[in-house]
Amino acid sequence: MVEVAAERGKQLSSRVSEEGAGWSCQQIGTFAQLRPDRDGFSWLNPRTLWRSRNEILAGLFGDPSGEVRARWVEAQEARGADPEARVRPGLGPSFDFLLLGDTGEGDASQYAVVPGLLRLSEGTSFAVVASDVIYPAGSGNEYGDKFFRPYKDYRAPIYAIPGNHDWYDGLGGFMRVFCDAPALRPKPDSGWLRGLLWRKPEPVDERRLAEARELRGLPSQRATGPAAQPGPYWAVESESLLVVGVDTGIAGLIDARQAEWLRRVSRDPRPKVLVTGKPIYTRNDYKPSPLEGGGTIDDIVRDPAHRYVAAIGGDVHNYQRYPVRVGDRVIQYIVSGGGGAFMHATHTIRRVDVAGVREDDFRCYPLRGDSLSFYSQLYARRLRMKWVCLTPAEAACIMSEQIKNDPVRPVHGPVRITRRMRWAARLLGAWPWPLRLPVDRVFHRYLSEVSDWDTPPFFKQFLRLSVTPETLTVRCFAATGCLAQELEPPLEDEVSISLS
Repeated sequence: MVEVAAERGKQLSSRVSEEGAGWSCQQIGTFAQLRPDRDGFSWLNPRTLWRSRNEILAGLFGDPSGEVRARWVEAQEARGADPEARVRPGLGPSFDFLLLGDTGEGDASQYAVVPGLLRLSEGTSFAVVASDVIYPAGSGNEYGDKFFRPYKDYRAPIYAIPGNHDWYDGLGGFMRVFCDAPALRPKPDSGWLRGLLWRKPEPVDERRLAEARELRGLPSQRATGPAAQPGPYWAVESESLLVVGVDTGIAGLIDARQAEWLRRVSRDPRPKVLVTGKPIYTRNDYKPSPLEGGGTIDDIVRDPAHRYVAAIGGDVHNYQRYPVRVGDRVIQYIVSGGGGAFMHATHTIRRVDVAGVREDDFRCYPLRGDSLSFYSQLYARRLRMKWVCLTPAEAACIMSEQIKNDPVRPVHGPVRITRRMRWAARLLGAWPWPLRLPVDRVFHRYLSEVSDWDTPPFFKQFLRLSVTPETLTVRCFAATGCLAQELEPPLEDEVSISLS
């Protein structure tokens, strides 16, 4: 089934037509009927920012995630969890699984992913959420509408690795939901000022959580026994492949205990896929997560003896793929964070050349032109600045001129690029400013958060990965929020990787 859907999806993607991107949305998808009646939160609300303050405090006073993570792992092992953090769901040599990242806003952009994901979930053995299960602060009391309700009809287990937002609750909600772990006993923070300001974990309303769990109460949806998730990092075993999930905490540092575990599990002779809360390559930059005691996660991934074939990270809310040549092999470094949260722009990504990756081999979703066009239309409406509005065709041509490549999607008819269009692109970070002012970086870091929207097109995505003893196939499917793309999810990217 998935092969047929993928073949059809290629012809319906944003790389082929504007319709595939959701620009001519004739009918809103059925996701609107799945959403809860109550409104979600706003990133502009000062209370939301205050609840997320641990990110800033970690940067100022140090990230305590490593210390707290070690306490969680020790507590889990005392309760009987496997000290090697292995997950054994009884997979055969061939299986499929889903992966989506940065899901839990609980709003239209999250629920818009659900119909297409369910449509392509048949035959999958499990799903993985890669980073930021719950926004804004990982509370265990928010899993009802932001996890159990949206995925109530997905029939297989769901595993997860925490993102920085899950850590703003001290991992209390995450560990309660995914590992059935009781709360840790309070312990004074080693830094008195950080401890004074730090947001403390929210007590979990057990009755409310129990009611939410019933939404995913089928035996097939619950991972138990050797298939249960042991902690915040883990390795899912199969005959053909290991899926290794690492917890990067708030700031991305891997504590010594987890680093040693990662080295041990990486010595397993089977091929591996890494799932991480922080992508190693993103926006044409290299960001390997450091290991306490020296080295980086990518040092482990690149070691040929460890046989990693791909590294997939969340945290950045779009899709990017970098095929990086390491010696005589290619490792696919993928960003997959378009599972539900606001979209991070792709039009601020300059011509790709990091690690020797050629621009023509780089893939992203949304396409840079669609990203630029959407933000131009958004700000034209919100700021009443009609002059910044760019059509998809105009934006595609501007990005083609900036990146110095042919437009990814064919542009029908001539487009004349004007000074107005260039200044609009400059304002939105797609065109360099005089004196190299860092407007593009400011746009990516801050304005995406305040530009959240609840109407199509959403430019969301998820992955379906197919494993055989010989091959791993990674497919990226889009979710626009339009009914047409719900019924036939567009295939935006596909890569097959040899496991032999």
